[in-house]
Amino acid sequence: MTYLEAIIIAIVEGITEFLPISSTGHMIITQAVLGIPYTDFVKAFTVNIQFGAILSVIILYWKHFFQSVHFYYKLFVAFIPAAIIGFLLGDYIDAMLENVVVVAVSLVIGGIILLFVDNWFKNADDTQKEVSYKQALKIGFFQCIAMIPGVSRSAATIIGGLSQKLNRKYAAEFSFFLAVPTMFAASAYKLLKTYEVIDATNIKILIVGNITAFVVALIAIRTFITYLQKHGFKLFGYYRIILGLVILLLLLFGIPLNLGL
Repeated sequence: MTYLEAIIIAIVEGITEFLPISSTGHMIITQAVLGIPYTDFVKAFTVNIQFGAILSVIILYWKHFFQSVHFYYKLFVAFIPAAIIGFLLGDYIDAMLENVVVVAVSLVIGGIILLFVDNWFKNADDTQKEVSYKQALKIGFFQCIAMIPGVSRSAATIIGGLSQKLNRKYAAEFSFFLAVPTMFAASAYKLLKTYEVIDATNIKILIVGNITAFVVALIAIRTFITYLQKHGFKLFGYYRIILGLVILLLLLFGIPLNLGL
C-alpha cells in the first residue's frame, strides 16, 4: 500500500464512518477500484485507522466524556452485545468482508429502510437528553446487525436510537459515543492479532491514515448532524440504493470486483 492509497482510504473512512452509508463497504469498494491487494496489512489498516475517527468524537464531544460515571456504564451496556457476538463470529465476519455481493445487497436493503425511517419514527421525545440502561442495551443489539458488511454501524445504531424515541440529533450523537468503545475494541483486537505485519514502513502509513481519518471525520460529523436535523435520511437511502445496484450490475455484466485477490 502506498501513502496515496492510504490517504484515499482514510478519507473514505473519515467521511463514511459516522454517516449511515457503511464505512466498511466503502473501503472495500475503494480497495477494489484502486486494485489494492487484500493483504494482512491492508486488513489491519482498514480497521486500525478507526483510531483517528474515534479521536474525532472524543475531541468534538469531550464534555460528554466527563459528565458522569453512569455515561460510561451505559456505553458499556450498549457495547456488550457486539463484543460477545463479534468474539464468537469473528472469523465468519472476516470472511464476509471479502464478499462484494454481500456489501452490495446490504447497501440496497439498508437504503430502502432509510427511505422510510423518517416516517417510522416521528414521535421522538425532544426532552430526552440521555438514554436509560434498557435503551442502551437495545441500541447495542441494533449495533450487532452492522457486523454484516455494508449495513453501516452508524445507520444501525441511529435507527436503534430512534426506535427508543430519541430525536435524530441525540440518536446520532449516542451512535457516535457508542462508536468509541466499539471501534477501539475492534481496532485493538485487530492490532493484537496482526501486529507482526506492521513494520517500520507500514507504521508510518498507518499514522498518516489515522491523521487523515481524524481530520476528515471532524468535518463529516459536524456536517452530518446539521444535515440530519434539517433533512433526515432519504438522501442517504437513495445513495445507498444507487451504489448497491451499480455494483450488482457490474458483477452481472462480468466486470470483476475481487478486491485485488
